[in-house]
Amino acid sequence: MQTENLILVSEFCLNHNIEISFVRSLQETGLIEIATIEEKLFIDGNQLLQLEKIARLYYELDINLEGIDTILHLLQRIGSLQDEIVFLKNRLRLYES
Repeated sequence: MQTENLILVSEFCLNHNIEISFVRSLQETGLIEIATIEEKLFIDGNQLLQLEKIARLYYELDINLEGIDTILHLLQRIGSLQDEIVFLKNRLRLYES
């Protein structure tokens, strides 16, 4: 992780009104990575959107962590299938010309 792109977990939790224990449980389940520097918890800025998405699913839609893990896996699978469709369409255009 690059140190200049780290976000303090306590600040994130304060700004989003969520508990630090929730973020730690996400780390324990492997949904996000947390870096500990000088006894402070940090998340990589690249994970920020993922963490916000997870927090919305958990707090607003009341989905448990196992459900969130399943949803994220399915969304990733959908994204890869969409990429494959685009690739195949482009390849098909080569043969149609």
